[in-house]
Amino acid sequence: MNDDTADAPQLYLVTPPKFELHGFTDRLVRVLDAREVACLRLQMPGADAGDLGRAADGLRDLCHARDIAIVIADHHRMVGPHGLDGVHITDGRSLRDLRADLGRDAIIGSFCDASRHAGLSAGEAGADYVSFGPVRPDAMLGDGSVAEAELFDWWSAMIEVPVVAEGGLDVESVAALSPSVDFFAVGREIWDREDPLAALEALGL
Repeated sequence: MNDDTADAPQLYLVTPPKFELHGFTDRLVRVLDAREVACLRLQMPGADAGDLGRAADGLRDLCHARDIAIVIADHHRMVGPHGLDGVHITDGRSLRDLRADLGRDAIIGSFCDASRHAGLSAGEAGADYVSFGPVRPDAMLGDGSVAEAELFDWWSAMIEVPVVAEGGLDVESVAALSPSVDFFAVGREIWDREDPLAALEALGL
């Protein structure tokens, strides 16, 4: 996962929570072949192990053929068997334990709601990136708090760990946060639209 903070924020895609693999990969390939993407997160809450495994294998091949990292949300035991690049933690699991299990080369990211303290704790525990959000009210992400622009401004000025903004992104929040974030994690903002590429363009990404 490229974390070159000298450049403009990079694109970090998040899968829909439910999808049919063949239909989704057709849409995903259009985006991957039209945009520079740093990472894809497989995030299917509630899916059974079989569906997760099939999705992981299919999406891994698409990503690795394009030199794009792929991480899975929370299911860290699937990283090794399915050849994934790492895990994105949303459940407060110990990052130090995960690092011991997955090794030094695995990507470990941590979603920290809108909590500066949680972000600092994750960074100190060895997270490769932290994610804050939602940036606007979003009933499907986080604990109900909103990650304000001041949090991202402070983080980018004070902390070296790369930071991701996600949840409720719109054109105004993308423009406002671009100077302060390393990645924009984009999911429902584009997959819920008929044309994901047009939706990305509408966001200014």
